[in-house]
Amino acid sequence: MRIACNAAAEILAAVAREVQPGRTTADLNDVAAALMEKFGGKSPFLGYKGYPGHICVSVNEEVVHGIPSQRRVQYGDIVSLDVGIIVNGFVGDNATTVAVGVVEGRTQRLLRVTEQALSAGIVAARAGNRVSDISRAIQTMVEANGFSVVREFVGHGVGRKMHEEPQIPNYVGSGTDPKLKRGMTLAIEPMVNAGSHEVVMLSDGWTVVSADGAPSAHFEHTVLVTDGDAEVLTWLRKSPYESKAR
Repeated sequence: MRIACNAAAEILAAVAREVQPGRTTADLNDVAAALMEKFGGKSPFLGYKGYPGHICVSVNEEVVHGIPSQRRVQYGDIVSLDVGIIVNGFVGDNATTVAVGVVEGRTQRLLRVTEQALSAGIVAARAGNRVSDISRAIQTMVEANGFSVVREFVGHGVGRKMHEEPQIPNYVGSGTDPKLKRGMTLAIEPMVNAGSHEVVMLSDGWTVVSADGAPSAHFEHTVLVTDGDAEVLTWLRKSPYESKAR
């Protein structure tokens, strides 16, 4: 699991460095695909329920599941990259949102707050707590800063499969609320809109956008639950990377 997660982190960092004006989102997908082959792994996304890309690339108001295409990245965009890899039968999963050049102040703050919400959720991910403790930490951070948590898509357990139990909403709902146990591996991933929390699906059947066209940010880590602080398995170890979203 650690091997897969470290590979996912390295690939995400490398692809993020390639986010430049003029590059197509398909270019970014190709970079990721080549690196997955180098690591001896494969994408858990490619072919999943028919998804056509190795990674998801979502731009501006696109929340998640953007399909790589000939769309060119522009100065002032924000680009969310969701990267997973299967290595030795285990899945590593992580995401970041990159600012391309200078973006407006509220968008900068959206990225910063979403990353802070992820950190708050990770702090709450410890044995003896419940899923709702993660959800509450994320929701509190987001809403205290005037943004909205996307409700239709959630974090999840991850391991041999990309999506395992438990589901991890980024808000406190009325569903089941499992207790966290030592040894669980979780993909915690706040998806946060600058405007309303409402989203719509585009006609491609994959790309999810904010209903009001406001920018959206997405950050994700895979973590290991322990009796103390969670271990962030997708924390980049070999090549320290300072997120361009900061």
